[in-house]
Amino acid sequence: MQNIEEIYKEYAKIVNKFLFCLTHDTYISEELTQETFYIAINKLHTFKNQSKLSVWLCQIAKNLWYNEFKKQKKNVVLSNEELEKIPSVEDINNIIIENDEKQNLYKEIIKLDETSRQIILLRIIGNMTFKEIGIFFNKTENWARVNFYRAKQKLKEVMNDE
Repeated sequence: MQNIEEIYKEYAKIVNKFLFCLTHDTYISEELTQETFYIAINKLHTFKNQSKLSVWLCQIAKNLWYNEFKKQKKNVVLSNEELEKIPSVEDINNIIIENDEKQNLYKEIIKLDETSRQIILLRIIGNMTFKEIGIFFNKTENWARVNFYRAKQKLKEVMNDE
């Protein structure tokens, strides 16, 4: 096995470049490179020559970077603008309730007869006009309005019962 100084001279640039690719920060990559070799010196007895020494060193470096990344993630400082964008607990509850209501609505739409279901979906999701829906079914605009209204009434009844 080579001595520590030779190992450092041979692999320091490789480890530093590897870390720079991960961090995109010269200062952090240099700090982590130094820390990598510190750990490697202390753990050199665990290296079993099952892989290249450079791979082992880069694995240590990657683990250090993950740990650093986790620390930075925990210590995130947000600006006032970013803090204002975070929804309140009440907003989150409203979003959850809305999503539950939407799911229930879609479940009931699926239970409608084929024509009513298609009219509802074309109108709500497809944003089609009644005239376009009438043309789609080879019917009149008035037919589309009446059938949409009836399907909507069925959904209201079912949703109110729940």
